[in-house]
Amino acid sequence: MTPSEIVNVRRALGLSQVEFARLLDVHSMTVSKWERGLVPPTPYQVALMDQFRRATQAQQAKVDEQLKHLLVSAGVIAALFFLLKSANE
Repeated sequence: MTPSEIVNVRRALGLSQVEFARLLDVHSMTVSKWERGLVPPTPYQVALMDQFRRATQAQQAKVDEQLKHLLVSAGVIAALFFLLKSANE
């Protein structure tokens, strides 16, 4: 996992380096070193971060799908509103 991928996972979770370190049971300086490419995480830590990444991607996909349905519904409602308004004029 590259340093930028580690940063992206942490940010996708909405965590500071300190919070992310607590989640992974490491020191916050370790997270800083990972993100700067000075020290690589262990394979176990990479696996955990990969699971976090997959979970956040799945959650984002779910939110995107809900937003899409909401926007379609809003469009249908707006179209009906304008049709009814023009029919009454």
